[in-house]
Amino acid sequence: MANGELTNILVSTDVTRYLEFKQIAGSYVQQGNGPRATVAKVPSTATEALSSPLMGLFEKRRAKRFLEWVGTFDEKNPSTYNGWPNRNCGMDSH
Repeated sequence: MANGELTNILVSTDVTRYLEFKQIAGSYVQQGNGPRATVAKVPSTATEALSSPLMGLFEKRRAKRFLEWVGTFDEKNPSTYNGWPNRNCGMDSH
């Protein structure tokens, strides 16, 4: 999202001289409708993944492993790929 079209427009028009960009604290989703609706934080760490009400037991385990892998991934160090092929899958490759 940081390299999106709106961000590029803001940077190219020099509006960044007047704006202060801040990191968001988290993302939240609403589950259900009406009076029974609840709001839950989307997990962004392995610990949050294990305690999230958004996923079942197996999904929590998969999310925890994925978030741990992302946290240790180093593009310049192939030993951190854990079997994934070295492919450029970023937005700028299309």
